Parts: sequence; structure tokens; C-alpha cells
Amino acid sequence: LSSRSHLVVALEVEGSDEVSGLTSRGTLTLCDLAGSERISKTEAEGQRLVEAAAINKSLTALGQVFSALKCNALHIPFRNSKLTHLLQPCLSGDAKCCVFVNVSPDVKDAVETLSTLQFGSTIRQVSLGRATQNIVPAKNKTAKQ
Repeated sequence: LSSRSHLVVALEVEGSDEVSGLTSRGTLTLCDLAGSERISKTEAEGQRLVEAAAINKSLTALGQVFSALKCNALHIPFRNSKLTHLLQPCLSGDAKCCVFVNVSPDVKDAVETLSTLQFGSTIRQVSLGRATQNIVPAKNKTAKQ
């Protein structure tokens, strides 16, 4: 698997309560984002340049989504990239979100580290609101009384 791409894994989970006859459903989405690159620093060319540009574009779009969420904007630009469109259910309405950022302690990476910390700071100020439980009556079952 390339480290030059995003990885998104979605697990759909369902649990049934035999006593009440209720079913709980949810999706756990795990997303490992590729790191942004300073094209001038990496001197990327050809296919690697195209990949770096696509990664940077999707990370910028994700930053725009978080900024819009932070400001409670009327329009959240989820359709600006495939990544943000895919993550829309995780970032709107009925979801909880946890984000980890990775930084380098090396002084030569200070600019990228600062940028990443600013990105994390913006995300930290986002409030998605309270998530509600997704509980429905079990299929073909009635609650026991």
C-alpha cells in the first residue's frame, strides 16, 4: 500500500437486543490521510507530482470543510473532493469524530509541523453537536413484554 494516498475503511456494525427487540446500527470510519508535500522541497516530477498535487488538493478541501463547520456556515463544501464527499456522513449530523495529527520533531520540518498544528487547532474548534443513537425495531420481531 502506498503512503502517497489516503486510506479509508468503513465498518458497518449492527447489534440486536434479544430482550427489547431493538437493533442498533452504526458505521465506524477510519481514515489515514496522506501527508501534504511542499512540491518545491520534494522536487517531485511526473506521476509523483500529479499524486502530490491531488493529495494537497484533497487536504485543502478537507481544511475548507473543517473551517466551514467551525463557523457553522450554511454551505459546507463536501463535494469539493472525493475525500470530503466520502467523509460527509462522518462530519455531519449524526457522528462523532476524533482526529490525530502527526508532526515531526526535526527542525528542518518546522514549517510543515506548524502547518499541521494549525490544521489540528482548526479541527479542535469544530463542534459536530450531539450524536443520536441509531436504534430501530428489529426486522420481523416484536418487543417482548
